[in-house]
Amino acid sequence: MRTPHVVVVMGVAGTGKTTVGALLADRLGVPYAEADDFHPPANIAKMSAGSPLDDDDRWPWLDAIGGWAAGRAGLGGVVSCSALKRSYRDRLRAAAPGIVFVHLAGDRALIEDRMRQRRGHFMPTALLDSQFATLQPLQPDEAGVAVDVVGTPEQITHRAVTALAELPGPRSR
Repeated sequence: MRTPHVVVVMGVAGTGKTTVGALLADRLGVPYAEADDFHPPANIAKMSAGSPLDDDDRWPWLDAIGGWAAGRAGLGGVVSCSALKRSYRDRLRAAAPGIVFVHLAGDRALIEDRMRQRRGHFMPTALLDSQFATLQPLQPDEAGVAVDVVGTPEQITHRAVTALAELPGPRSR
């Protein structure tokens, strides 16, 4: 399956956005971009110190991701991005109309356990509560699907591909 859409794999830290995003891009035959690579050094330093980002920190980061997505319009791509608030997703959509979201959603305890097992990532588990507090799930008028994070990355990716294929409108070519 190949898609001309840009898919944003979203969710709180620890849901597997990077792993599932890369697998999804491979399954769809499109390039993958990791949202963490779009953060300026000041954002990474702030999060590494245990401080959550505020909206002023996020706007330039979201604009950079939106620019990448706009450049992939009609070509397809997958990018991971927390996109926790509706306003963040609206900003991404303004830059790249037609993007579709895959919300990786799951139980807080499972996600925290996965975060504790990660090595070498700048996001501490202490910020997980702020991520859940900020999260605004996809609304019915937003193009996208929610996918449960229970299971292996391959199982989650399969559920995402299946759910994307069931969205109304042309999703593959």
